[in-house]
Amino acid sequence: MQLLPHPLDQLSIDEVKRARDLILKARGKSVIEFRYLALEEPPKDELVKFLKLEHDGDLKENSPRPARQARVHYDVVYDDKRHEYRESVVDVDSGKETYHEIIDKMHQPSLTMEEFRQFQDACVESKLFKDAIANFKLPEDFVVTIDPWPYGGPDPDEESPRYTQGLCFARDTSSGSEDSNHYAYPLPIIPVMDTYTSKIVRVDKLATGGKEDGLRYDTHSKGVLDHCKGSDYVPELLKGGVRTDLKPVNVIQPEGPSFKVSNESLIEWQKWRFRLGFNPREGATLHDVRYDGRSVLYRLSLSEMTVPYGDPRPPYHRKQAFDFGDGGAGRAANNLELGCDCLGVIKYFDGVMTDPSGNPSTSKNVVCLHEQDNGIGWKHTNFRTDRAVVTRARELVVQFVITLANYEYVFAYKLDLAGGITVETRATGIVSVVNIDPGKTSPWGNIVSPGVLAQNHQHLFCIRIDPAIDGVKNTVLQEESLPIPTSRETNPFGNGYEVRTTPISKSQWLDASPMTNRTIKMVNEHHLNPISGKPVGYKFIPAATQLLLAQPESVAAQRAQFAQHHIWVSKYRDGELWAGGEYTNQSRKEIGGVMDAVSREDAVQDEDVVVWNTFGLTHNPRVEDWPVMPVEIHQLHIRPADFFTQNPSLDVPSNRNMASQLAPKTNGVHASNGDCCGGSVQKEPVTHWQGTADLRPVNGEAKS
Repeated sequence: MQLLPHPLDQLSIDEVKRARDLILKARGKSVIEFRYLALEEPPKDELVKFLKLEHDGDLKENSPRPARQARVHYDVVYDDKRHEYRESVVDVDSGKETYHEIIDKMHQPSLTMEEFRQFQDACVESKLFKDAIANFKLPEDFVVTIDPWPYGGPDPDEESPRYTQGLCFARDTSSGSEDSNHYAYPLPIIPVMDTYTSKIVRVDKLATGGKEDGLRYDTHSKGVLDHCKGSDYVPELLKGGVRTDLKPVNVIQPEGPSFKVSNESLIEWQKWRFRLGFNPREGATLHDVRYDGRSVLYRLSLSEMTVPYGDPRPPYHRKQAFDFGDGGAGRAANNLELGCDCLGVIKYFDGVMTDPSGNPSTSKNVVCLHEQDNGIGWKHTNFRTDRAVVTRARELVVQFVITLANYEYVFAYKLDLAGGITVETRATGIVSVVNIDPGKTSPWGNIVSPGVLAQNHQHLFCIRIDPAIDGVKNTVLQEESLPIPTSRETNPFGNGYEVRTTPISKSQWLDASPMTNRTIKMVNEHHLNPISGKPVGYKFIPAATQLLLAQPESVAAQRAQFAQHHIWVSKYRDGELWAGGEYTNQSRKEIGGVMDAVSREDAVQDEDVVVWNTFGLTHNPRVEDWPVMPVEIHQLHIRPADFFTQNPSLDVPSNRNMASQLAPKTNGVHASNGDCCGGSVQKEPVTHWQGTADLRPVNGEAKS
């Protein structure tokens, strides 16, 4: 019997082909350019019923199953080159189109790699662009390179068709390496293309002045790169070479990994069980996350991120990317390399992508799964007996990496042995740079190399948490720790404080509050912990990172309202997945994002709720970020709060790692066999003796 796909499995190559053919048939003789084709996740009420059957062991071959559907984004192209953007949902099994909409022209769909290629070709053919380049005297052996970029938010009074713009640089070819760093030679122009006609319609000038020049243009000389200097990062071009004294650290699992993967989507590890999804917009997503058979999360994903730049000199005010909505994290996912991006015993997962003709292809190794050690998990030494017990904090890591022109982002979901989940972001790659005149400095960034200004900017991320704490009906609590006044009756010595818990009854936003230790708890009010008597739940403390700095009335702020508060609590709706709205490309305002969701003022207590966490990195570059920046790391820690009746990692073995060795010429006690519960080292230093006597009551007196 052929195994039926799980409702959360990615569409197969065959299913993508069927979906493509259904759209071509439905639109007749029209010319179709496909933009997005991926699984349309089932309605929640249908999927929850299916999952209950699955987890109860009652799933049969004839059990009701949600339909396998595909969401398809595409353009209908007319003879006059007009594009009409449409979206459809098709049932790949029944062959029916279940939804079809012509999208309002106020919205622009996300960009595609094909449009980026068209942009490069248009620049090569454009007289406007060639004339702009001719205004510069470039050094010999230099060629022009272009990074395509989203156009950003148009000015309020600007009439803008679908545009693509590009940041321009020059590359020194004298080394013979195509990996020579072109970002070291920025050119002060931005070509703008009408995407549907594939014509360059204008070339914007960029200011290169310093703080004394204000918003002035044309302050540079014809030899605009004469003061710039090469800055390479690939090993073979480094003048001093790479270090030779760094010795290997190997991750060895002689018995193999502790995880199990079934059907390329079901992952089981140390009481955890979840489904892995992948789509062109979000990249990797986690579904139906359970610990020891109990439901924790329905869905966990990275919903959106925006990167606004703080240089007010036009056209930099439009320099703002929405990396999930404008282009798609899944589309930009790296093909990960064994022994490079993930270490240890690795399981890779592939993605399915489509080209403009709707033809599917496999994108290899876009997600890696592996285990890693994260230091001590828990430890205690009984000072009376010198007995120490220590365990390691192993994690299961689901990781993907995206490249967006100059920047890289490393995203990871980490599940641990104590029932915790960490969502980690790492920003690296090359900072976005522009040209600056010799001898000048700018308030809008930092000079990281001669003639190279790295502009100040922000990275603002939003994580979407769809909790299912012992079921989908949950309540969000705000918990704060507050001082209480000194009082003879209640707080005579002034040391007391209260923990105040407030249920969130209506959809709303909240901000981080480190001074009150504001904690967000997601609980099931119908399931009480038998020890504490409190509702079972999970919690996190939102980081008090800086939010969007753009003025509230600016286009940059209006189109990124999700970036103006740390926490958003909304009532669940099918398809409401995007913090910044579905259509971010060339948007002037956030439509259908979290601001609209909370503005409904839905009742959310003991309901199907969604919690959104926005956090940011304000990046005012430093010289050490050049030519490639070391990773900047942020972690969101989602931890059990009265979900269990004791430390769930209490049963983790305290085995000694027998591969560990003493460094050469190191004094110390050699490792013994067995576990990490001995006291041989602990007994050595006198400073560890803290008293070992027990006191036994004898005739009412305490005696040792």
